[in-house]
Amino acid sequence: MRGCIRTLLCGAGLSLLGGCVTATVDEQVYNAPTAGIGDDSVVILGRRHASDYETEPDFVRCVGDYIQSGDNSITVIDELEFLNAVYPWFEPRTAPLHPLDIERLLKQKPVAEKMAALRVEYMIWLDGSTERTGGSGSMTCSLGGCFGFGTWGHDANYEATIWDFTDKAEVGHVNTSASGQSYMPAVIVPIPIIAPVQGTACDGLGQQLLQFLSSEH
Repeated sequence: MRGCIRTLLCGAGLSLLGGCVTATVDEQVYNAPTAGIGDDSVVILGRRHASDYETEPDFVRCVGDYIQSGDNSITVIDELEFLNAVYPWFEPRTAPLHPLDIERLLKQKPVAEKMAALRVEYMIWLDGSTERTGGSGSMTCSLGGCFGFGTWGHDANYEATIWDFTDKAEVGHVNTSASGQSYMPAVIVPIPIIAPVQGTACDGLGQQLLQFLSSEH
């Protein structure tokens, strides 16, 4: 199953305090469950390849919350809870990079026992970030207030890779990208009009993953 979704979200007027966001979601799923995941669970983890790079923990939580609120029958294991439970096998230098690495992990008795206790069926790796793309404009402030106008952009790019932990296989990819422009007009008081770029990316990714995992798809 493969699909692509493009959306444009734009706040109309200062009262909405939202800028414009364009988003694209592309999915490629090889083997989705036909009746949900039942009593099993899913863990969503952010990639951390180095000490100076990580997928934002708040984005990982956002995607998990989206799935949980969309279908409360799905058990989503908290990322930090999972990392603490299987420490140190999912630290940046030891975390599996490929599904075949699962076989190696399960040879570690503490890992195998913990995975069995947590009933992990799917492991979803999130990789990406939201970055500021520059800005323009100027603003001056004095005792009488602030005057001016500023604008800046953000780009969000994330990929979700779905592993079937039982079959030790990769079963799907979901990619999402979102970009938006935020504004800061100021006539005495600065009024930020923020484009919800990361939130839009979270919703797009979360929706596709929910469809994959839910018994209601």
